[in-house]
Amino acid sequence: MNPRVKMRWPAYLLVLLCMGCGNRARSQEQGGQPTATVQHAALAVSDSLMASRRNAITRAVQIAAPAIVSINVIELQRVVYRSPLADFFNDPFFRFPDQERIRQVQNLGSGFIISADGYIVTNDHVAGNASRISVSLNDGRTLDAQLVGSDAISDLALVKVDAPEPLPYLSFAETQSPIVGEWAIALGNPFGLFEATEPTVTVGVVSAVDRDLGRENNHFYYGMIQTDASINRGNSGGPLVNALGEVIGVNTAIYSEGGGSVGLGFAVPATKALRIIDELRMHGEVNRTYYSGLRFLDVRADAMANQDLARMRGVIVGQIDPGSPADQAGFMVDDIVIAVEGERVTDFNDYVARIYDFLPGDVLTYLVIRNGQHAELAMRIVRSAR
Repeated sequence: MNPRVKMRWPAYLLVLLCMGCGNRARSQEQGGQPTATVQHAALAVSDSLMASRRNAITRAVQIAAPAIVSINVIELQRVVYRSPLADFFNDPFFRFPDQERIRQVQNLGSGFIISADGYIVTNDHVAGNASRISVSLNDGRTLDAQLVGSDAISDLALVKVDAPEPLPYLSFAETQSPIVGEWAIALGNPFGLFEATEPTVTVGVVSAVDRDLGRENNHFYYGMIQTDASINRGNSGGPLVNALGEVIGVNTAIYSEGGGSVGLGFAVPATKALRIIDELRMHGEVNRTYYSGLRFLDVRADAMANQDLARMRGVIVGQIDPGSPADQAGFMVDDIVIAVEGERVTDFNDYVARIYDFLPGDVLTYLVIRNGQHAELAMRIVRSAR
């Protein structure tokens, strides 16, 4: 080691210590109060730290939180139970019919306001069978609400409250589709723990889009947004928002083996939800009594053996009504439909679920296989007169 460098260390340290002593002495001379320069520096640091705490997520929550509500529902359910006398006698000669009772059941969920005059979106499985609905706002108020309409297929419902003043509301992300990997923020009231207060916020990303979960009871879960933002029972009907505070989906379902959140949550996409909500607001229901003139059969291996399509899945056209939309679109018997609007079709139930995403008046693009070749056909579905 260079001896000159070695000798400089004590002097260097002494300078630092003396600088501290000098600052302390000056502070004592001024009565122990920090100088204006020190105060300004401390404020600058505090402001910088506060600014660093605010980010896209906190700004999105600030936008969305005032419009989140808790929904408390009373349902009337019919319960069928076996007469206890049937077990008492345990004799086939004595036949006691099953009995039916009506019971009140409380259901909890979340929702979000979409207009200043009090329209609120939630799930059908939350409010679709309600006999009474109350909505708790995050400012502490609880208001009675009315069911405007509900759609079991999409699992969406629309309710309405009357407030003496305009309410804060959220907007849907209409122009851009969710991007896989972007921030996804779920807001709601899990398990009904915190009614009439600020919502619970959980954060994740958009894990995937166009996820198909199939049919559950009367609900068809197709084309869903998948997120790892924690969603639990009670979050149903709350919004999934992006970093701009725009609604990209309606939280609807989770996949869980134990009933808790495992990072597999699913939301109805905003584009689909908007169409359903508009129908519910105008008509109180979604009329899907469409007519195409097509009659289908499931594609089966034995039916396709002669067409060398053993691995193909879809639905085969078995009949076409003359003059129908299908006839005008150019469909032919034995055409095999394998996709609708770019979404694969594997069987008849899958086809029905795809069509349920659309309404009479829509023009749909079908991908079919005809004589071993792919072809595209465009057909306008119309409202059924039946």
